[in-house]
Amino acid sequence: MLKDIAYNEMSKEMLEQLQKGAFLTVKGNDEMNTMTIGWGSIGFIWNKPIFMVAVRYSRYTYELLEKTDEFTVSVPLSKDMKKELAICGTKSKREIDKFKECNLTAEKGKAVDTPIIGECELHYECKVVYKQAMEPGTIDKNIRDSKYSNNDFHVLYYGEIVASYIKE
Repeated sequence: MLKDIAYNEMSKEMLEQLQKGAFLTVKGNDEMNTMTIGWGSIGFIWNKPIFMVAVRYSRYTYELLEKTDEFTVSVPLSKDMKKELAICGTKSKREIDKFKECNLTAEKGKAVDTPIIGECELHYECKVVYKQAMEPGTIDKNIRDSKYSNNDFHVLYYGEIVASYIKE
């Protein structure tokens, strides 16, 4: 059963797990992919609840996000999904079918066409309302040197949270 929650009701749990990994899923045209994210934020911007995710240009997910205006974030809370998160964070859809390789279930969500990861308990469904390419010259030098030495920068996607719920 899917129980609706306020977008910020489980933000503490989400942010703690995000540092260990969560699944960002995108469906563009008839293609679908999930990847591990370890960075992101929940906030309130433009009078809307927002989930901001960062996706590098080199990721297959970036290609799909450019074809659609939505994404989901699925967060494992009680299950140890380290193996699945490791595979989805290091392998590309260009190489393997991550859903098959990790035995992940793409389940229909509530508000968007992009599925959620059935094995996770906490879910956010988002509609992209803004995207911003990082401006390399404005990044703190220490961050740039440590995170972007190969110049593989992120695009920041701001998704209005149109549904948030836990799977019971």
